[in-house]
Amino acid sequence: MKLLLLLALVALAQGLVYRIPLRKVKSLRQTLREQGLLETYLKQHPYNLAAKYFPTRISAEPLQNYLDNEYFGTISIGTPAQEFTVVFDTGSSNLWVPSVYCSSPACTNHNRFNPMNSSTFVSTNESLYIAYGTGSMSGVLGYDTVTVADIKVINQIFGLAETEPGAFFYYTPFDGILGLAFPSIASSGATPVFDNMMMQGLVAKDLFSVYLSKDGRSGSFVLFGAIDPFYTTKGITWIPLSAETYWQITMDSVSIGGEGIACAFGCQAIVDTGTSLLAVPDRVLRVILEILGANSSGEISCSAASRLPSVVFHINGKAFPVSPSAYVMESNGYCTLGFQGMDVPTESGELWILGDVFIREYYVIFNRANNMVGLSRLP
Repeated sequence: MKLLLLLALVALAQGLVYRIPLRKVKSLRQTLREQGLLETYLKQHPYNLAAKYFPTRISAEPLQNYLDNEYFGTISIGTPAQEFTVVFDTGSSNLWVPSVYCSSPACTNHNRFNPMNSSTFVSTNESLYIAYGTGSMSGVLGYDTVTVADIKVINQIFGLAETEPGAFFYYTPFDGILGLAFPSIASSGATPVFDNMMMQGLVAKDLFSVYLSKDGRSGSFVLFGAIDPFYTTKGITWIPLSAETYWQITMDSVSIGGEGIACAFGCQAIVDTGTSLLAVPDRVLRVILEILGANSSGEISCSAASRLPSVVFHINGKAFPVSPSAYVMESNGYCTLGFQGMDVPTESGELWILGDVFIREYYVIFNRANNMVGLSRLP
């Protein structure tokens, strides 16, 4: 076993394998709370997380979806390189960053792409429009070299934002979004970054994997083209995708304390690095809060948190528990449950989003070669 692990690590050190570190920083929600602006923001920006997965004819990518995100990485665009902090989002497919054409205060304190400073930029006449529920972002599409870790993707299409979605963008800890879902959901028919990596032969394998550290520790990463064997010593469970849009899988059921609480006849789940919490149907959220002894806002006594049971997701015949140490979040002496409600259209059935609360418990492999998600329990 040790020899196999050593050989795998040697292989990982060679070839087309690239690791991009993710840093954990203060979320937009925390920043707005500290500025005394959170209540106003939530009033002005009512939203339904389901809009991300059931967009209207106008491409919808609510910025509020990223209210709780804490993991960000750095990419560069252009020649010479211009750096941007982005969310690596498996729940969307487009790449966009602010541009110098955006002059509002909310754009001026973020890195902005200047196409005039890049010798490899190619402009287009195509426009980009992204609706945000309240406010919108519009811009243009262009092509340039995008560098992720040491991977240079040439002629990558991306959005150059010219307007920003309201004054609160000023406080976001990131500049843009790099989507890692499938081409079928990309706005304007844009080819996603990872698809170009595969087509240009820039990765050793047509997959990428994600590790999110716990408890504020460093070491989070996205690994392109490989699986790190250090994180798979407990084996990998492979789960086939039920749709090639998001990283969507079929879930068998959900239980707490050995009792089924939801998804009794199966349901759909999306593994999404761009959603911080566990998103569940509104009806189920009320059941979970009651079972776990939380109030309607999800608040719970911190002293009671350690005695709570695990929430178990049954997928492809295997059990994937999420312990209370993972789903209870403590901040300034207050504890809340890491679940949020989501109003899904009835014709779409029951949908769950397995966000960062779930992903921190498992090393997740996103396999485009076989259209599967791999899960390996972390120590």
